Amino acid sequence: MRYKLFNTIAFKLTLWFTGIFTICAGFAFVLFYFLATQTIQAQVDQELMDNASKFSTVIRRNGLKGARELAVVEAQAAGEKLIFFRVLYPTGEVFASSHMSYWKQVNVSKNTLQILVLNKNPVFETIIIPSTGKKIRILYSYVASNAILQTGIAMDSSIKFLSAFKKVFIGAMGFIIIFSAVSGWLLIRKTLSGVKTITGTAQNITGTSLEARVETTGNKDELDHLAITFNAMLDRIEELVKNIREMSDNIAHDLKSPIARIRGFAELSLTHEENLEDFRAMASNTIEESDRLLDMINTMLVISKAEAGEGEFEFKKTNLSIMIKAACELFAPLAEDKNIEFIQTIEEQIFIVADIKMLQRAFSNLLDNAIKYTLENGRINVIVFKEDHYITIKIEDTGIGIAAECLEKIFQRFYRAESSRTSAGTGLGLSLARTIVHEHKGDLQVKSYPGQGSVFVMTLPYCNSEVI
Repeated sequence: MRYKLFNTIAFKLTLWFTGIFTICAGFAFVLFYFLATQTIQAQVDQELMDNASKFSTVIRRNGLKGARELAVVEAQAAGEKLIFFRVLYPTGEVFASSHMSYWKQVNVSKNTLQILVLNKNPVFETIIIPSTGKKIRILYSYVASNAILQTGIAMDSSIKFLSAFKKVFIGAMGFIIIFSAVSGWLLIRKTLSGVKTITGTAQNITGTSLEARVETTGNKDELDHLAITFNAMLDRIEELVKNIREMSDNIAHDLKSPIARIRGFAELSLTHEENLEDFRAMASNTIEESDRLLDMINTMLVISKAEAGEGEFEFKKTNLSIMIKAACELFAPLAEDKNIEFIQTIEEQIFIVADIKMLQRAFSNLLDNAIKYTLENGRINVIVFKEDHYITIKIEDTGIGIAAECLEKIFQRFYRAESSRTSAGTGLGLSLARTIVHEHKGDLQVKSYPGQGSVFVMTLPYCNSEVI
């Protein structure tokens, strides 16, 4: 159970959440601590500069004697353990100071004096008294042309404040981190409860039962969207399973008849004494039925490979106008036999990058269906034109038409509408045609009204080098 807990998303998210919060809190503490330190140091520096200004004013009015008196008075007023004053010559010699018994370990820094003499600007430094470990902020500043003030302030109160701030902040952050970890764990567990529901639904689904669905909460959040998507996926899977079962039934039905005929021919050859011509006729019929089966199987393979992205298409630049005209000439005698008016409006010199054999096969299937389902004395109109970046191929007929509820189903494998079941065919032609068109980055649609005819519209991209 321990390893399972560590592998859960809830535990990992809680760990990440707590870790990120701790890092951010630590960064905030460092930032606040730095700002507090800088603010306190700026206040101390300003106080030292104010003291230097007082000494400068007194020296201008009362001379160096007044500086001696001011040093003693200011130190006594502020507290001799909190502040000290020394008035120096530029050489470092002390000629006036406050009571220095507490500050006897604080010496005059020769290096700092040299820097002050060279730059003439006040110089600050922070030192620590070795015996007591106390921190002192010291200022060296000119208060007269020949007098330098060395003054320092003990930073005990500042250090105590920062230490207290550090303890309070660390204690508060410890509590907040623990609280955030516990609350984050509970909130994440509650949020991920929807995932547990989806997982349970998925585990309950079997190959024979696809009816289970995840209940949505209506919150329209990510988990609700996941549940809706999961349910849509189940609907799609259920539909696919249903289609596979129907397709299996259709395949069994379509294979049963030719196989039965082949078996019948074989039985006749065994049970009857026929002449050579009869045997040749039966052999011819057997070959014809076998070719029909092979054609059906090959067509199924082409569709399956194309839908799986493994289609063996050879794209080359070709003249589409010539291909369509050649196909129309091939089917023209069939139209004449039924006294069908065959009109062709084909724009010249339309070039396209395509697998011409496959595209011709798709167009031929559409044209063959138009002739097959158009009654005698009807009309078929083939229109091909280029517009913008697309090529449009229309095949209009005055045939029996297709019911509205069947317009999309006719593109499914082995599907045949009631009106077409009496005609020869396997129900794969339109499925193959749409698959081929999709491989060329195009589309195939149909409009139809029962008893009035149908219009199949094939659109192909004109600048379609991306299909290569």
